[in-house]
Amino acid sequence: MRSIGAGAYAPLAEAFLALLGSGGKRLRPALALAAYGFYAEPASEKAVAVAAAVETLHNATLVHDDLIDNALVRRGMSTLNAVWNKGATVLAGDYLFARAAGFAAETENVRVVQLFADTLRIICEGELRQLFSARQWRQAKEDYYPRIFAKTASLFAAATRSGAILGGATPEQEQALYDYGHYLGMAFQIVDDILDYSGQEATLGKPVGGDLRQGIVTLPFFYYLQSHAAPEGVIARLQQAGNGRDDQVADVIAAVRTSGAIQQAFAEAQGFGEQAKAALEQLPDGLLRQALAELVDFTLQRRV
Repeated sequence: MRSIGAGAYAPLAEAFLALLGSGGKRLRPALALAAYGFYAEPASEKAVAVAAAVETLHNATLVHDDLIDNALVRRGMSTLNAVWNKGATVLAGDYLFARAAGFAAETENVRVVQLFADTLRIICEGELRQLFSARQWRQAKEDYYPRIFAKTASLFAAATRSGAILGGATPEQEQALYDYGHYLGMAFQIVDDILDYSGQEATLGKPVGGDLRQGIVTLPFFYYLQSHAAPEGVIARLQQAGNGRDDQVADVIAAVRTSGAIQQAFAEAQGFGEQAKAALEQLPDGLLRQALAELVDFTLQRRV
């Protein structure tokens, strides 16, 4: 991935290397390599290429997400959006999408390249759904799940499925790894949405309550609104916040944070985590299977 900087336009190369060096959990490439490792050792250049593809795609989506959300800080550092103008930021994200596609092509596997293309389409559709549903406070709770699948779980599932394809897994094993990635990604995003209310800005590396301020309705808010004695009053306060009354949205964030909604949302994350572990039962026993099971626990316990 660091080779992306070689030969690239200097400001672009510098920006990408800074993004790469800013941290991150690198879960998606780890999942691709683990899925491959069940069936083939050691990791081949093609397996490394698909791991680089999913991580570069993830970084490209972060660049565009920060622009869409007008986010100025991520991982405790200034975003590209805070430094460059909008046009340059869009082009930087596009450049990373192109490089990610190049990594996927290095696998020389048509199914992996098609999976990569399908996943990018799903992610884009999910972002559009989120944009067009912003500030629709009365939207159905059922709309949340396909949205977080598109936003997060689709790339987790693509990572595990692509590793399985390259490793030569059977169709049943490939499906089991896809299911694992899917359910792990759903749990991961629900925990992320919980942390947006319950986390600390110094730990998260970004402002708390960003989703609600952007008008994005997530699972903790659904549960809070469902249990509130006067939901219309809550919605009225958020509508006032849209007119520049940030104190109103801050009050709602604080109320969600201290309500039972956080525990209800976390119970759903645990449910998806259990489904992820159940999918692992169809895979060969050993250190990799144990590591993937422990990754579920890490996802549920994380604070960043």
